[in-house]
Amino acid sequence: MKLLKFILIMPFFLSAELVIEITQGSDNPYRIALIPFHGGGSVAGEANNIVKNDLVRTGEFYIFDEKTLISSPANENEINFSDWRLINADYLLLTSIEKINSGIEARYEIFDVRKRSKIRSSKVYGVSNNVRQLSHYISDGIYEAITGIQGVASTKILYVSQSNDLNAPYKLFVADADGKNEQLLVKSPEPIISPTWSPDSKKVAYVSFETGTANVYIQDISSGDRKSIIKKTCSTCSTNEQISSPSWSPDGKYLSLTLYQDGNAEIYIYNLQNKNLTRLTNHYSIDTESKWSPDGRKLMFTSGRSGSPQLYELDLRKLNKKPKRLTFEGNYNAKGSYLPSGDGIVFVHRSSDKFQIAIKYFEDNFLIPLTDAKMDESPSVSPNGNVIIYAISEQNNDILAGVTLSGAKFRLPSAKGQVREPAWSGFLK
Repeated sequence: MKLLKFILIMPFFLSAELVIEITQGSDNPYRIALIPFHGGGSVAGEANNIVKNDLVRTGEFYIFDEKTLISSPANENEINFSDWRLINADYLLLTSIEKINSGIEARYEIFDVRKRSKIRSSKVYGVSNNVRQLSHYISDGIYEAITGIQGVASTKILYVSQSNDLNAPYKLFVADADGKNEQLLVKSPEPIISPTWSPDSKKVAYVSFETGTANVYIQDISSGDRKSIIKKTCSTCSTNEQISSPSWSPDGKYLSLTLYQDGNAEIYIYNLQNKNLTRLTNHYSIDTESKWSPDGRKLMFTSGRSGSPQLYELDLRKLNKKPKRLTFEGNYNAKGSYLPSGDGIVFVHRSSDKFQIAIKYFEDNFLIPLTDAKMDESPSVSPNGNVIIYAISEQNNDILAGVTLSGAKFRLPSAKGQVREPAWSGFLK
């Protein structure tokens, strides 16, 4: 049995060096003329780069190179819309930033070139030592104003990293959505699996084998404080999945989990207040990987009860309700997640010899593959439902990748170790 003294809770920053690479953009991106931020000295340059990279990363924007900009208007009165029509710009962005007292204030204005009108004017305030977060909020405002969809640049991602560190090869990180600003939450000599966010994105739950058996931990992001909430209950189980796949209910009061209480994998609900366990499934096949619907009324899980892994759904409002099968195409559909809108699901689908990320809308009788690699797994959906991040094996190297519903794709390789099991936070206030 491993000693707990080797486990380090790390509420400070340590780089995992995720580097984003855009591999494919959408077919018809918005063409944006971003006038460099006025004022602020080096802060202006930093904010400008972050906003530009945030927009480019979505794959839905083409940002003109600064050298091709035909003018640099400082305010609305200096804009000549006809000039920007000449280079076929769709939108013009005017931005500024300045230090005020102990913080910084940024302003941005968005103009529709073809309509010759302003579509948004906004101010964003932040602290001087956190230009990144302020810039992400600006990016989200721009994205929403143009696309009508709430942006996710200011959200966070969780992921597990495995390195050659002999003392603690397994690490759980949280980072900005662009892979930067990494924070090491915990490291361990034994595997860490199944990380998931609380609904308010202030805590995470995960399974750790640091004591030699599977334990579920809940950890506070800001303080690093954590506690073990449930330990393995099957003394004869030898599998590494004695407890797995915690998933938070939308109201934050429950966790659904996979437990081997009687030697068989079943879905349970754990009440975080009174610590009671309620068994939901009872079948000789494996039931695992549960996820809550956005309204908290249903629970989706992977089961082999039809002879191959497929996705099923339980209606929690009905007693002794038989699970409803959701997937029928192919002989492998697993690790499902609901879209935030509740109108569909994202999951891993096997097609011939490929494991792809696929999407299926409930109103349709078919699924749509979103990726085309041989081994894609662990999809996690962004809170706006427009981006899916997932793990991919590429030349014996585990990295993170992403795809938008518009077809844009990106990769987040790590310079140090393998990365897997990503989980996307909710919107941050």
